[in-house]
Amino acid sequence: MPVTARDAALRALGSVRRGARPDMVLANIGGLEPRDMALAAKIVNGVLQNEMFLDHYIALYARRDTAALEPEILDILRLSSYQLIFLSRIPARAAVAEGVALAKRRKPWAAGLVNAVLRRVAENKDALPAISAENEAQRLSITYSHPLWLVEELIAQFGTEDAAGILRADNTEPAVTAQVNTLKTCPEDLLGKLRSIGLTAHISPHYGAALELENPGPLAGLEPFRDGLFYVQDLAARMAVKAAGVRPGMRVLDICSAPGGKSFACAMDMENRGEILAFDIHEKKLGLVREGAKRLGIDIMRTAPGNGRVRDPELVDSADTVICDVPCSGLGVIRKKPEIRYKDRDELVGLPEVQLGILANAAGYVKTGGVLLYSTCTLRRAENEDVIESFLEDNGSFALEPFELPGAFGGCGGMMTILPHKFDTDGFFICKMRRLK
Repeated sequence: MPVTARDAALRALGSVRRGARPDMVLANIGGLEPRDMALAAKIVNGVLQNEMFLDHYIALYARRDTAALEPEILDILRLSSYQLIFLSRIPARAAVAEGVALAKRRKPWAAGLVNAVLRRVAENKDALPAISAENEAQRLSITYSHPLWLVEELIAQFGTEDAAGILRADNTEPAVTAQVNTLKTCPEDLLGKLRSIGLTAHISPHYGAALELENPGPLAGLEPFRDGLFYVQDLAARMAVKAAGVRPGMRVLDICSAPGGKSFACAMDMENRGEILAFDIHEKKLGLVREGAKRLGIDIMRTAPGNGRVRDPELVDSADTVICDVPCSGLGVIRKKPEIRYKDRDELVGLPEVQLGILANAAGYVKTGGVLLYSTCTLRRAENEDVIESFLEDNGSFALEPFELPGAFGGCGGMMTILPHKFDTDGFFICKMRRLK
């Protein structure tokens, strides 16, 4: 029997429960037409974005806690309920029938339960009962399917209004942001080329050298991509390099460089003049960085394996700018990786120590008068402001330096948190420091 989009989605959801990445699982499922693959991916991402919300109503209409349901049955109910509630183009009767068919193939004894629950969801999908919760944090947690601890942390840090905005943004589908390779082309010419091959694209309203692409499909098949006219990088990450203020002729170290976006951005701002040393602990990832640089026509970069926490004596006091985009919880990129919202909080406890260790080590590579840039793709204060405060307490030769970013991003006194709902970007933290002596 041929694999259907729902079969693929069910398989992927089961693998995610066991720790796999959904995109990798789907990529390895054969026999799917492109249209079915797209539907499977949409269902999987949609379920992961709305898991707690779906579970709330599944429990209501199953009249039992979802913990009492066998995991695979729960996944069938989730993916079917998602289609009923969120995918208006799929007829309700089809979503119910497909869900029951899945149950009959995988767990025949549960087909009756699945049928009953999905029929109740279908009957109420346009008028679901309001979510009752003990407080606003709990209501937001269920509504936007984020762990309660994370919601409470966001409210404490940013206030309820911005926290709700972040949660909503996390459940949206982002466009692909293409950074124009200004070494080879200009935004207007690239825009014309992309539109000529049928893509929907427009210049970012926040940064004129970036284009937003809607559903471009596999980029490797696009001639402008193969020709090195653009690379993919979220606008917030691009702003981190803008904050660094690199110029032609400088020597720049990118301490945790893979997949290479910040090094590529530096090369653009440096007009391919100067020197960029890109390090990463994983040699395989450095191979991808080198391939990207070659495609883009960047010849001032060289790569080398390196552990950001281990001092390299040859690099001490050698760089005009050092970029530390450190490993982090990644909770600013939930809209692109919906499954990471469910990370165990205990797994994050040791991250600030690692981040501080990399930052302190990298500081030794900055020349007097040079810049140290720290960035993460998370919004958590523990991994951002707290790390910087600890670093500055122990490193009196560094001080925060104000910076100004293009357009509405504006300026700050040295530290900036970019919230995803403000500019339709990833959540990102940027800190610029200068070595004074």
